Amino acid sequence: MEHALMEVKKVVVGQDRMVERIVVALLARGHCLLEGVPGVAKSLAVETLAATVGGSSVRLQFTPDLVPSDIVGTRVYRPSHERFDVELGPVFANLVLADEINRAPAKVQSALLEVMAERQVSIGGVTHALPDPFLVLATQNPLESEGVYPLPEAQRDRFLMKVVVPHPTMSEEMEIVRRMSVRAPRPEQALTIEELRELQAATDGVFVHHAIAEYAVALVMATREPAAWRLPELGRLIAVGSSPRGSLGLVRAARALALLRGRDHVLPADVADLAVDVLAHRLVLSYEALADGVTADELVARVVATMPQPTVAPSQHSAEPRPDLQRYVA
Repeated sequence: MEHALMEVKKVVVGQDRMVERIVVALLARGHCLLEGVPGVAKSLAVETLAATVGGSSVRLQFTPDLVPSDIVGTRVYRPSHERFDVELGPVFANLVLADEINRAPAKVQSALLEVMAERQVSIGGVTHALPDPFLVLATQNPLESEGVYPLPEAQRDRFLMKVVVPHPTMSEEMEIVRRMSVRAPRPEQALTIEELRELQAATDGVFVHHAIAEYAVALVMATREPAAWRLPELGRLIAVGSSPRGSLGLVRAARALALLRGRDHVLPADVADLAVDVLAHRLVLSYEALADGVTADELVARVVATMPQPTVAPSQHSAEPRPDLQRYVA
């Protein structure tokens, strides 16, 4: 994983948090949604990771005139054989970059639900399994409002994480100009699909104390019943709290983050670090929150700040990630 992160950082300048979250999603077998203005290396990071990991990858540019068969495939009549054959779509790849996913109409979004949740496609009454591993990394632009179809709650819930990608700092942008103005660096493959499967299996073996799992569930419950968790002021701002996928996603992502930081056990800080990315996009805000300009990220951050972290080890508050990983992850 260190080698893979080095190859990604060879191309992507800054954006350490985004790169770390993408790798966490990869290890946790969860889909990731990247939101940011154009030009902040969302697509570049995904394409670089695909080249680093190996396996098959595809980039799908979503547009308003897209139809489901363009993504999942369709049945084609063969006159010479007098029968219908199934032509599988481009979604049959290990890593799928869904660029500007919010430009696709409702029919395409509904076709993606089965792809993302069940990792299979049904065409003509026959179910076709997608490759293993399979990961959807989607991007969306929050600025445009014309020709854009907001993702429905059911589809947002299928994403393990939603990561907001900011502009680079001045020093990072200077490095971008220096590095990209002449000849852009090219990443080398650092992992095979078999090694990635082994890393995903190792992620499943990371130990999670029952108190930490209870802490993750408590964060989710606090978004559903704020008053019962000493947060009555959030009751008027949150219309619908996180689904149970939030609890499952917090634990899965925390396992991957712990492994990435060189540990075989999860700390409460891992859950707290990921709470905004895993839970914020699952909330439905009230009209009052929208009128006041309150964001879901701010509400989840307030929940994390209020809920006390459990103590499962005397050294957890001073535990630091491995020093040799500090250069590559946030």
